[in-house]
Amino acid sequence: MAAPLENIDFSSKQEPILRDISSLKQGSISDDDREVFKANVNGVEYRTVTWQRAIVIFIKTQIATGVLGIPSALYNLGAVGGGICVVAFQALNLYTTIIAGNFRNNHPECHTIVDMAGVVWGPIGREFVGVIFVIAFIFCTSSSILAISIGLNALSNHGACSVAFTFVGTVLTIMFSCIRTWGKMTWPLSIGFISVMAGVMVVVIGVTTKSRPAAAPQTGPYELGFYAIAHPTFAAGITAACSIMISSCGCPGFIPVIAEMKRPQDFKKAAIIVAALVGAIYLSFSMVVYRWCGQWIASPSLGSAGPLLKKVSYGIALPSLVVSAGIFNHTSSKYLFVRFLRNTKHLQSNSTIHWSTWIGCNAGVGILAFILAEAIPVFNYILSLEAALFFAPMSLLFPACFWMYDHKEYRTGTGKQRLIYEGHVFLALIASFLVVGGTYGTVVQIKASYDAGQLSKVFSCADNSNTIGV
Repeated sequence: MAAPLENIDFSSKQEPILRDISSLKQGSISDDDREVFKANVNGVEYRTVTWQRAIVIFIKTQIATGVLGIPSALYNLGAVGGGICVVAFQALNLYTTIIAGNFRNNHPECHTIVDMAGVVWGPIGREFVGVIFVIAFIFCTSSSILAISIGLNALSNHGACSVAFTFVGTVLTIMFSCIRTWGKMTWPLSIGFISVMAGVMVVVIGVTTKSRPAAAPQTGPYELGFYAIAHPTFAAGITAACSIMISSCGCPGFIPVIAEMKRPQDFKKAAIIVAALVGAIYLSFSMVVYRWCGQWIASPSLGSAGPLLKKVSYGIALPSLVVSAGIFNHTSSKYLFVRFLRNTKHLQSNSTIHWSTWIGCNAGVGILAFILAEAIPVFNYILSLEAALFFAPMSLLFPACFWMYDHKEYRTGTGKQRLIYEGHVFLALIASFLVVGGTYGTVVQIKASYDAGQLSKVFSCADNSNTIGV
C-alpha cells in the first residue's frame, strides 16, 4: 500500500520521487503543485513558455553548431548513407523526445533528464546522470565557443591570438546565458535562427556559383570527392554518424524548456513541427554543399565558399553562434542552479543568494567550456566525442529505459505489447553501440590527426580558421 503523501518529506533540497501515483489520482495534490517552478509567485515567473515560443527555442537548440558539421560528415558516409542518417536520426530523436517528454509529464517534479533518471534508478542514478548532463552541455558550449573563435579569426584575418578570441566568445556566452528564463530568450533566439540561416544561404549560393570548390586546386585536374556511396573505415564512419546524430538530439535540451511551459502537455506540437523543419533544412543544406564541395568542405562548413564569402557568412552568423553557446551554457547552469536552490525561497525570488548563485553557475560553467575549447581545438571532433559519450545515452538509451519503466506490464503482456517492449530494448542496444563505437572511433581519429600534425596544440595562438595563407 502506498505511503500517504503527508508522510513524504518535502523539505529536502532533493526532489521528491513519487513512485506511486494512486493517491495523486484521488486529487490530494495537483500536478502544478509538483512542478519545480511554481506559477503565480511573488518573484521570478519561470513558466511563461507557450508551445509557439517553444518552437523557436527548440529549433534554435537543434540548429546550432550541428548544422555546421553535417556536410563534412557526408564526405565519409556518401550522399546516400549520409542522407539516410540525417532522416533516420531526426525521426529517432523525435520519437525519443516524445517518450522523454511524456515521462516528464507523468512525473512533473522532474526538471531535467537527471531528475527523470532519479525516478528510475534512485539517488545513485541521479548523481551519475547529473555528471553526464553537465559535462555534455559543457562540451556543447565549448564547441560553440570554438566556432565563435573561428569566426572572429576569419573576420579579422587572424588579427589576434586565437586564445583571446576564444576568451571573448566565452564572455559573450556567459552574458547571454545569464538571462534567467527561457521565455525571455525567445526574441534573441529568433534573431539567432535568422542569422544562422542567412549565413548558411550565403554558403549555399556561394558554393553553387563557383566552377570548383574554393579549397580545391584552382588549376589543373582535381578529384571532387563526391560519392553516392562511400566506403569509410569504421572509425571514420562512426565518427561521421555521431556528428549527424548529435545535430538532431533534442531530448536533453528540450526537457528543461518543457518544465517552463505554461502547459507542458503541449510540447509535442512544437517537437513535431521542429523535427520536420530541421530535417528538411539539414538534408537540403548538407546535400547541396556536399554536392558542390565534395571532400573540400570546411569544418565548420561556413568556410566552404572561399575567403570572402567565409567572412560574409561568419559575419552574418556570428550572433547565432553566440546564442547557441548561450543556450547550452544556460541549460547546464540552470540544472546546477535548481539543484542548489530547489525547495528554497531563493529559487524564484530576487534575493542576493538567488542572483549570486545564478551568475556563479553561468560563469563557472562558461570557464570550464573555455578550457575544453582550447584542449580539443578541432570542431568536428568535439561534436563527435560529445555525441558518443553523452548524447547517445541521454537522447536514445535513457528515453528507452524511461519508456520501459513506465510500461513494465508490456514485458509480460500480449504478443503485441511484448514486441513493442522488445523494440525499446533494441533501441537501447543501438544507443549502447553508438556510445562504445563512437567513442572508440573519435579517439582513433583524434590520435591519428595529432600524429599527423594536423591539430594545433592546446592553448595555441595559431589561426584556427585557415584564413592565413589562403
